[in-house]
Amino acid sequence: MVGACVLPWLATAVFLPWQTSFEVLCGMLGPLAAATMSWMLAERKYQRHPEALTTLMIVAFGVKLVFFAAYVAVMLRVLSLKPLPFIVSFTVYFIVLHLIEALFLRRLFWRGMGTSR
Repeated sequence: MVGACVLPWLATAVFLPWQTSFEVLCGMLGPLAAATMSWMLAERKYQRHPEALTTLMIVAFGVKLVFFAAYVAVMLRVLSLKPLPFIVSFTVYFIVLHLIEALFLRRLFWRGMGTSR
């Protein structure tokens, strides 16, 4: 996940002004932190107590709602980032990272189904 985020950001750092590149970086960090943490927690929970994974994911969803609301507010109000590059970056990384996380979960479930047979 980190590589899928850092490489495109490095490209923006080369081709865009520093301020815009910084806003893209800030748009990436929140979704990356949330996806990484939820994936690590989900994988650990599935390995130890797979029956509790749904509950964990519901709780993680609620925590993410609060986290993302606070994160966006801090980035736009406190750091005064330009909304357009930040929101575009945030949205793209949010969608891509959740897709990657869903694919990881699918792989985890398939692997788990193979060992239970």
